[in-house]
Amino acid sequence: MATISNESRRSFLKIAATAGGGLVLGFNWADSEAATSIAVADGASATATAIDFNSFLSISPTGVITILSPNPEVGQGIKTAFPIIVAEELDADWTKVVVEQAPLDTKKFQRQVAGGSGSIPHSWKRLREAGATARQMLVEAAAKRWSVPVSECKTEVGIVIHQPTKRKLSYGDLATEAGKLPVPNDVKLKDEKDFTLIGSTVKNVDNPKILTGKPLFGIDFYRDGMLFAMLQRPAFGYKLKSFNEAAIKSMPGIVDVFSFDNNVAVVGKSTWQVRKAKSALKIDWEKTDAVESSSDHDRIFRELLDSKDATVRRKDGDVAAAFASAAKVIKAEYQCPFLPHNALEPMNFFAHVQSGPAGVERAELVGPTQTPERARNETAKLLGISPDKVSVDMTRMGGGFGRRLQADYVVEAVQVSKHVNAPVKLIWTREDDMGGGSYRPAVRYRFEAALDADGNMTGYKLRGVGIKSGNSTREDNFPAGAVDNLLIDTVDYAKSPVTTGPWRAPITNFLAFAEQAFFDEVAQAAGKDPVQFRLALLDKAKQKPVGAIKYDIGRMKAVIDLAVKQSGWGEKKGTDGKPVAQGFSVYFSHSSYVAQVGEVVMQKNKPMLKKIYAAVDCGIVINQSGAQQQVRGAVVDGIGHAMFGNLTFKEGVPEQANFDKFRLIRLNDIPEVEVQFVNNGMSPTGLGEPALPPAGAAVANAIFKATGKRVRNQPFVEEEVFKSVS
Repeated sequence: MATISNESRRSFLKIAATAGGGLVLGFNWADSEAATSIAVADGASATATAIDFNSFLSISPTGVITILSPNPEVGQGIKTAFPIIVAEELDADWTKVVVEQAPLDTKKFQRQVAGGSGSIPHSWKRLREAGATARQMLVEAAAKRWSVPVSECKTEVGIVIHQPTKRKLSYGDLATEAGKLPVPNDVKLKDEKDFTLIGSTVKNVDNPKILTGKPLFGIDFYRDGMLFAMLQRPAFGYKLKSFNEAAIKSMPGIVDVFSFDNNVAVVGKSTWQVRKAKSALKIDWEKTDAVESSSDHDRIFRELLDSKDATVRRKDGDVAAAFASAAKVIKAEYQCPFLPHNALEPMNFFAHVQSGPAGVERAELVGPTQTPERARNETAKLLGISPDKVSVDMTRMGGGFGRRLQADYVVEAVQVSKHVNAPVKLIWTREDDMGGGSYRPAVRYRFEAALDADGNMTGYKLRGVGIKSGNSTREDNFPAGAVDNLLIDTVDYAKSPVTTGPWRAPITNFLAFAEQAFFDEVAQAAGKDPVQFRLALLDKAKQKPVGAIKYDIGRMKAVIDLAVKQSGWGEKKGTDGKPVAQGFSVYFSHSSYVAQVGEVVMQKNKPMLKKIYAAVDCGIVINQSGAQQQVRGAVVDGIGHAMFGNLTFKEGVPEQANFDKFRLIRLNDIPEVEVQFVNNGMSPTGLGEPALPPAGAAVANAIFKATGKRVRNQPFVEEEVFKSVS
C-alpha cells in the first residue's frame, strides 16, 4: 500500500495536486452543511491560501485515499473513528486508506479539541457529507465517461459500477476526472441499514506503529540539536528564596539553570544529565500562604456543609414543607479525596522560540495536547506575537483525561526555549506529575430524601461542597424533574492553594457514585427494589414532570432494561444456590446513557468484585472495537480510583509522590466487563467518559448486598467493610 510522508498540510496539498493528478477535496466544518471549496486536478496549483477548507480527503490515481484527522488522539480512537465515517460515505476500500494527523489550523478546522466526549457528536454530519460529496463526484465522472445517466451507477468498495452493463472503474481511475467537476452543494447520505464499515470492528490505525515502537508520542519526539529541560516546582503555598545555582551549572552536560515564575529550570544535553542535576538542587523555600493538609479537610467540609452562603443551583416546589410532613427522612454524606491524573506518559512538550533582530519572530510547538489552540494562544500571549506566528503539531498522547486540556507544561517549554535561545524538550518526572499537577477536587455531598407513608420520594436535597470545585453538582440531571420538591445547592472553598482541574468525566466521576449509592439507601428505606425505585421516578418524570427535564427518559429506561436483562438482575443465583450480590447504577453524562450492574462475592471474608455488566446508549457505534475498549477502559478507571485512589497533602506537599505509595488498580483487581450497546439508530454521542461515572456505585451497592454495610467514601479500601475483616 502506498504511503505519504508526514508533510505539512501545505506540502501535502502541493504533492497531491501535482504528482500525476488526482482529486483533492476541501470541506469547511464551520457550518452544519459541507462546504464546497475547491477541487484540484491535473497539476493545477493548490496552495493553502487558495483552498478554503478544514479537513482533506485525497484520492490518488493509484487509488490511495488519504484522510487528515484534525482532532487530538488521546487514546479515545478518534484518529480511527473520523476516517471510518468519511470512508463509509465514500464507499472506500479501507485497505487503501491512509490516515494522517493534521496540525492545528483554526482557519481550516473547527473544534480541534479532545475533551468532553464531544468530537464525534460535533463532526458526525460534517464527516459524512465529506465522504458523500467525494462519492458523488466520482459517480458523476464515471457516468460522464460512459455516457450514461448517473442514476444507473452505484459505488462499492472503491469502485463505480454501471449496473446495466456491469462495467467497473476504480476510484483511482476516476480521481483526476472527478477533480475537474463542480463540487455538488447537496449530496445524499447513506441509510443506516446500508452501513458496512460503521458499526464493524476496525483495528486502530496506529496499532502497527505502537506495536513496533515507532515514534508516535510526545515523549518520543526528538530533533537534532535540541536541549532537554526539567523544572523543580514549589509545593502548594510556598515561594522560592534561593538555590545552588553555581553548583548545578558546573555539573556535566548542564547548559543553564535559572528561575522563573517560582520554578527552577535545569537545561542540559541529555535527560539523564538533567535528571541528575535536578536531583542535586538544594532549594530554600518559604511559606506564602496557609498551607493545606488533608487532615484539615474534615473541618473545612463541616463548615461548608453548614454554611449559610450556599449558591442555589435548582429549586422546585416547597422543600421545607415536604420534609416537615415526611413519614421518613433519609440522610447520608459521601466524600472523595483529591486525585492526580497519572497519565501513563508524563507531561512533555517541544518548543523552539525563534528570535531575530527585532525580538521573537515565531515559535514552533510539537507535543501531546488536548487543546492545541489554547497552547498556541497562551504561547503567543507570553511571547507578544500574533497566534499565526505559532505553529502546533500534535503527537499521539499517552493519556490525558483532562490534564492535557491545560497548557501550563507547554508554556513552561516555551519559556525555557526563549531563555536559552534554543529548541528545548521539557519533560516532567512522575514525581512532578504527582506533586505539581492539576487534581480532581476533593468533594463532600450531603443528601436528604423525604418519603411519604407509601415510600414515595416527595422531597430531595443535595448540597455539594468542594475544595476549588466550583459547581460540584449537575443540578439538571436525574432525579431533577422527577421529585415535586427539590433543592440542589453548592458551596466552594476557593482559597485553597492546591490547583484543580477537569479529571475524566468532570464532577460526575464522583457525583454519580454518591447519587446512585444514595438512591439505593432511599430505596431500601422505602422497601423497594433499587431498579424499580428508579423506574418509578422516571415514570413520574414522564407523566408529571416538575420543571425542566434535560435528560431523555426513554433512553435512560432503555439502558436500565438492557442492564437488567443482561445481568439477570434479581434472579441470578450462584453455584451455592444463593442470590448473587448485585449492585445497580445508571447515569447520564456527555449526552450518553450507561447502566451498570456489579457482582460481588465474599472471599476470605472480604468483598471481591467479580463482574461488571455495562449497557450503553451512545447512539450509532462507529467502531465496535474502539467502543468496546472505551467502555471497558472507563469502567476499570472508574472502579480503580473509587476503590484505591487517594492523594493526601501534608503542609502543601503530596504524600504520594509515585506509584510506590499511590495505589492503582492491579490486574488481579480487574473484573470481567461485559458490554452491550443499545441499537437505536440515533446520531452518535460521547463515549470516552460516560461509562466511568456509574461504575463506583455499581460496586458499592453490590458490596452492600454482600456485606450489609454501606460504602460512602472513596477510596473504598479505607472503609470499615474492608478494615473490619482479615
